[in-house]
This record gives sequence, C-alpha cells and structure tokens, in this order.
Amino acid sequence: MTHAWVELTGPDGLNVQAPTEAQLAAALSEIYEGATAASDGVAPSAVLRFGYDDGLMYQMEVARGGAIRFEEWSDRDCEIALASPRQMSAGKEDALQLWKWMTQRQVAKIRDQDWQE
Repeated sequence: MTHAWVELTGPDGLNVQAPTEAQLAAALSEIYEGATAASDGVAPSAVLRFGYDDGLMYQMEVARGGAIRFEEWSDRDCEIALASPRQMSAGKEDALQLWKWMTQRQVAKIRDQDWQE
C-alpha cells in the first residue's frame, strides 16, 4: 500500500512531519512578516513537500516577498523532474491556500493556478 507523507521545512531549517494548518500559517507569517533577511544575508524561505513512499513528490517553496516555486519530481530524491518548475508571486493567504491544497493532495488545483513557467 502506498503511504502519503507531508513535510514542512520552516524558515528555521527544522522539519515538521504532517504539519497542522496552524504550523503552516506560522511558517508563512515568519516569511511574510519577519525580519528582512537571515543572518547569512539570504532571504528566508520555507518548503512544503508532499509525496508517496514509492514515488512522486511535489515541492513548493515560499520565499520572502511572496515568490513561490512549485516542482514535481519522480521521487523523494529529486532524480527526475516531471515538469519544469513553475513560479508565481502571491500574498500570504494565497500561499496558505496553495499549501493547504498540497496537504489535501489536490495537485490538479495547484497545477491550474496562474503559474509562470
């Protein structure tokens, strides 16, 4: 049986397995409302990954300023890209909706958004 998983890597670099909506919102608040840059000068970001133990993985990174990048991979090791990365800019509420769709396995809804390829 295929097991689905979801993992959030927050702006602090820590991984959270099966994050709650509150944890997703808190990570986005750090991105959108936090300090202008991390101590290393790199704008903070957070990455939500969703996938299956035996295959496909989807990854969405949200960075300071609302830059969003969505990627589709053949597996968790990112060996084969299944599509070109998609990008957009969005506000915090839209980013949260995209992440909620990922946790609900609603990849088709994510693909249907107004992405720049």
